[in-house]
Amino acid sequence: MALLDASAQKQLRDIFTALPRPVTLLVFTASKERGGRCDACEDTQALVEELAAIADGKIRVEVHSLATDRDAADRYGVDKVPAVVLLGGPSGRSDVGVRFFGAPAGYEFVTLIEDIKMASTGSTGLAERTVEVLSHLTSPLHIQVFVTPTCPYCPRAVLLAHRMAMASEWVTSDAVDAAEFPDLARRYQVYGVPRTVINETVHVEGAVPERMFMAQLVSLLDGNASPAA
Repeated sequence: MALLDASAQKQLRDIFTALPRPVTLLVFTASKERGGRCDACEDTQALVEELAAIADGKIRVEVHSLATDRDAADRYGVDKVPAVVLLGGPSGRSDVGVRFFGAPAGYEFVTLIEDIKMASTGSTGLAERTVEVLSHLTSPLHIQVFVTPTCPYCPRAVLLAHRMAMASEWVTSDAVDAAEFPDLARRYQVYGVPRTVINETVHVEGAVPERMFMAQLVSLLDGNASPAA
């Protein structure tokens, strides 16, 4: 049974038809052969495969088992499921640093669609100052944005983090469903969403504007990178 109604399918078909380059979505799930049970994994795989069917070749899907496809999991830093990794670039196979942990449902479905468009076009829409700061990175930057599917403000925070990942090979940005991974949410003291964690040390509450986010990022990078003044 289709997850998306006819109206949504038509809107998405129009969006995907305009994509200039294909993208690839890697879906990581639990291994049924090893007794793995993950309802969110099944929902995530079904949703992504439906998008691929609508996109008529513009979206490719590969499904991996976290337990048995260790090489792929290690290559993309996937340590929990469900997970979706987005690949883009000219070939549609380049890692753009974007991850979803938990089903990209609810408001985060919109985020996934925007990510697909950005990965295909290569355009992030970031401010010049942001791109300049990111160009001076010399070490990995890991951004985790904790969300819930019912949070209307979360996509703004996630999209900013994902744009930064697409703009710099040093950045990896994860959208993490706090309800799906409660242990991780407790570890980072997530009491409200969105909550962004940068390199385990800096925490940003709420969906702050790009300029405010970058001010906190620059304070973290001071001494670790050399962003232009």
